[in-house]
Amino acid sequence: MERCDGRKNDQLRKVWFQKGYLSNPLASVLIEMGNTRVCCSVTLEPGVPNWMRAQKVAGGWLTCEYGMLPASTHNRMRRESTAGKPSGRTLEIQRLIGRSLRAVVDLEKLGSNTIYIDCDVINADGGTRCASITGASVALSMAMHRLSRKLGCNPLKEKIAAVSVGMFKGEAVLDLNYEEDSNAEVDMNVVMTESGKFIEIQGTAEENPFSYEEMEQMLSLAKSGCETLLDLQNKLFTSKSNGDNKKHSNNKNKNLRKDPLGSIGDAFADLEL
Repeated sequence: MERCDGRKNDQLRKVWFQKGYLSNPLASVLIEMGNTRVCCSVTLEPGVPNWMRAQKVAGGWLTCEYGMLPASTHNRMRRESTAGKPSGRTLEIQRLIGRSLRAVVDLEKLGSNTIYIDCDVINADGGTRCASITGASVALSMAMHRLSRKLGCNPLKEKIAAVSVGMFKGEAVLDLNYEEDSNAEVDMNVVMTESGKFIEIQGTAEENPFSYEEMEQMLSLAKSGCETLLDLQNKLFTSKSNGDNKKHSNNKNKNLRKDPLGSIGDAFADLEL
């Protein structure tokens, strides 16, 4: 099957990270997966939610807020602050991001502090929740590394990644863009840990029910995609320098169009960290 952007069924879109994208938060990352771009930032604030104090729950908390810029979509979307409340979709996604990251953080080691993860979609072309989770994992890794001296330990147990898979024109495909996602027979989002365990599997048949064999095909693609994303994350932190304002890409397909913001190379050899 010919995909609209020329990729193979088991191929991720070009993935691109820029650490230190914002100057104010504890840590930040701009992640790009194809034309989907999300700014992920981490902020630490003293104190915990009221329910934790009332129930005398030890440790800290981690939560997430997710949003999309009005011009991030094909047709301008209304700001949710103007509407007066977040949409059901927004609430669902930010809860997904928050619980995915809490699954790999030892909250007791945070002390009486709250970590806020902010994921802001700059440009949307499918897979924004998955890109948000993967980018937030990178930003949280940076933040925990900085906090480890203050806390005396690193509360982050392991990194995570997320990717979309689906059935498109009767075939299992990895990392759907908007055109594929909006016409897929099955849409699935998978969150996986560095140790190969699953945190969340969200799968929905849009038209016809999918078989067990098709589910296995999609999960196999998702596992492979998450492993690649986790490998990219580890390369960001295993180079000689862990400094900010650095970029890394997985772009191995020279037939894919170049990034309009500027090319950062076509292979791992161009790693600048």
